[in-house]
Amino acid sequence: MNNEQTAALLQPIPRHAIASQKLNLWYGTFQALYDVDLSIREGLITSMIGPSGCGKSTFLRSVNRINERLGYVRIEGSVHVMNENIYDPQVELVQVRKQVGMVFQRPNPLPISIRDNILFSHRLHAKGGGDVQQGTADEIVEQSLRQVLLWDQVKDRLRRKATELSLEEQQKLCIARLLPVKPKVLLMDEPCSALDPKGTEAVEELLWELRGQYTILIVTHNMAQARRASEECVFMLMGKVVEHARTEDMFVTPAHQETADYIEGRYG
Repeated sequence: MNNEQTAALLQPIPRHAIASQKLNLWYGTFQALYDVDLSIREGLITSMIGPSGCGKSTFLRSVNRINERLGYVRIEGSVHVMNENIYDPQVELVQVRKQVGMVFQRPNPLPISIRDNILFSHRLHAKGGGDVQQGTADEIVEQSLRQVLLWDQVKDRLRRKATELSLEEQQKLCIARLLPVKPKVLLMDEPCSALDPKGTEAVEELLWELRGQYTILIVTHNMAQARRASEECVFMLMGKVVEHARTEDMFVTPAHQETADYIEGRYG
């Protein structure tokens, strides 16, 4: 065995926070996902790109079972989060939602105070005996807002309605309110689509602050954002995963012509 082989054996095996196997999904008779085998490495920021309707958001919603709210959805295959199949009949939905937080295209803070937005899910899961962030309410609020770089802006108006914040601040708050329940995965579906360039830059900065503490999976149509704000990238087309690689590798030397055509703007 040579030195390179020895070094390779000594490298830690990557852990995967999300792993789907043969995931198929139908909306009624329309099949949106086809045999999706995808492993998302723990602690990294991974972006998902592809034309509208290619299955990116559908996959994202499959990772926290939000598709279950639609009665006409059928799913086959499995999705493991932290090595547990979330579609196992014995896994409760509340358990999945605690492990997997989600941020949507438009900020959706609750129409209550900034402080109560942070504490809402914490109180809910604490009542159920879940493993949540410890400390006084004030400590939990401050720590969560500091994590999303929002504390200094709002510390003097915590009792004000969250809906009075700017869109950028609202989106940061929507991320902050997930943190007290100690999720492992943060899903973000076009989190900057409603923000101006300054707000987009602030959210991207936040992603890098959270990197390593959480596994972040972000859907975006913005090629520049995918390249700036992720370490690995997944390209989907017509419900299938075409390519999954290091972000820089995919943008510089894509392995598939379909990927190159999309990145270069030939369709999408």
